[in-house]
Amino acid sequence: MNILVVDDERDVQTLFEQRFRKEIRNKELNFAFAFSGEEALDYLNRHDHEAVLILSDINMPGMSGLELLDRIKKKYATPPPRVMMITAYGDAESFNTAKALGADDFLTKPVDFIALKDKLKNIEA
Repeated sequence: MNILVVDDERDVQTLFEQRFRKEIRNKELNFAFAFSGEEALDYLNRHDHEAVLILSDINMPGMSGLELLDRIKKKYATPPPRVMMITAYGDAESFNTAKALGADDFLTKPVDFIALKDKLKNIEA
């Protein structure tokens, strides 16, 4: 499964690579990283429909994760990638906005990697 992680905090890449070391080594999961909404759109334009799942932070400078979500859901309708929104703020407004824009799931920081791995297994099944 190809996963695009979008977060302005660059240490997220190291964290995901550490937590999913076994899955990456076994070629079960392949991660790409973008550090802004604009970078994510550029990646998606260059790798059309390769990302099966997008994990995006909501609060980023420039294009927010919610703006990115809106653009992804409008442009990449067939097949639509699954999008999980990640935020440090588990507030109802962000949750409701993300759901209204088509988010498939909602995670809070710090990410519970055990729960995320379970969610990924359900996507693969």
